[in-house]
Amino acid sequence: MSDNWVVQNLERALETWNEKFAEIWTLLTKSPEQFKGGAIWRVIVNIHGALQAIGYALLVLFFVIGVVKTCGSFAEVKKPEHALKLFIRFAIAKIVITNGMELLLKLITIMQGVISGIMTSSGVTRGRFSVLPDSIVEAIEECDFWESIPLWAVTLIGGLFITILAFIMILSVYGRFFKIYMYAAIAPVPLSTFAGEPTQNVGKTFLKSFCAVLLEGGIIVLACIIFSVFASSRPVVDSSAAAVTQVWTYVGELIFNMLVLTGSVKMADRIVREMMGL
Repeated sequence: MSDNWVVQNLERALETWNEKFAEIWTLLTKSPEQFKGGAIWRVIVNIHGALQAIGYALLVLFFVIGVVKTCGSFAEVKKPEHALKLFIRFAIAKIVITNGMELLLKLITIMQGVISGIMTSSGVTRGRFSVLPDSIVEAIEECDFWESIPLWAVTLIGGLFITILAFIMILSVYGRFFKIYMYAAIAPVPLSTFAGEPTQNVGKTFLKSFCAVLLEGGIIVLACIIFSVFASSRPVVDSSAAAVTQVWTYVGELIFNMLVLTGSVKMADRIVREMMGL
């Protein structure tokens, strides 16, 4: 690493960004069961199991509400075809609650396969990192004290922006895991609404929303792949320009690409929900 403070500041900011970017690339290949060694998932499984009792109670309640609202009279319930339809609905709802965690795990496995497929198809095995070009390092080191003063301002602001964007991006990915955990924990309650025809839309919306959260991983992967391609082609910097101009051009274009990536990661939820009509 260079002894120049300006260079060191830029390299530290890029190092923070590269660390978070590499962490995201690793996290996207992990399932919620593997995240943080699986300790969080075990707690979620226990909560899910505890809420199953509430789900069974709500199952009966929603079933009764559905019978009352869909049947004109008690005599209609006695009809074999109608009674069979109600029985099948009740049985399916009970099976869904009993095997709710297995259902969610199947959906998670499918989406992890989609994410792995996107990564493999892209040919990008890991994120391509941002590195400070040697030409800019040389230009900065050749500056005297007075010429380096504006460089301090540029690198302080640029380094701060890069560091903040890195943490915003990683927090968005962590937030996806937290949403998956919350959906998995509370699942027995919304799944119980499948017992009644008037309330079944709640269960359908819950499953669609859960799938949307899982699909966010695919959108984030695509955003990271696109950024990796951008990062592989470095900004064109005029080597004959002043050092502050070179640094400003490089940092400005780098921050712009990072802003696009961070914005895409944060908007992943909105993009997916629009795709699924939620």
